Amino acid sequence: MTFGYAPASATSLTMAAGVASRHGRLLEPAEWTAAGVPLLSNPREVVSGLHSRHTPVPSTAVIAVLGPEERLVASASFVHRSASADGWDYRNALLAGLRRVIPHDLRRRTPVRTAVLLYCREGDERWTEEDGAWMWGLRDACTLHGLRCGAYITLTRGGWQVLGEGRGGRHPSSESRPEHLGDTVAEFPPVTLRTGGGATEVMRRRTAAR
Repeated sequence: MTFGYAPASATSLTMAAGVASRHGRLLEPAEWTAAGVPLLSNPREVVSGLHSRHTPVPSTAVIAVLGPEERLVASASFVHRSASADGWDYRNALLAGLRRVIPHDLRRRTPVRTAVLLYCREGDERWTEEDGAWMWGLRDACTLHGLRCGAYITLTRGGWQVLGEGRGGRHPSSESRPEHLGDTVAEFPPVTLRTGGGATEVMRRRTAAR
């Protein structure tokens, strides 16, 4: 699998290299490919569904849990801005989202559900150090929550791309907006969660039963 690399300033490269060497909190493309992440059978449908549910704008991460046949079980989105590409920071943000919408599966010997991450950002589809940090964070968050680590998907102006698979499309993109929402999603504060999927129904029933 071949990846392109986006150019970066000398300062950002030095910062990312320092983080990677000190903590190992960044996955290179070859490491991600070698991890054997399960392929999505219908990535376009997954991406379109998450975009429709969460309407992400740049700096928005959408963490989704899929059950059998890639059925969406739960999902959460949040805006996360970080001064450095540190997978530890991203891991904690993803765990907070997962814990908000779905119980962990740590009691199971083998994970039965898969978490995928859709990240909306500026730039093009080529791999960046920030992508590497999100990959590290996704893998670690899945381990700590008892989930199988699934695909990492970027959403940019050019469309969507499943990194490591070479599959993508032009629509939706980071500029796609539902007409009735306009740009209001961009006003959400950092780490403000929006939930969706099965967990929302469970929470509603619990509230009604009280």
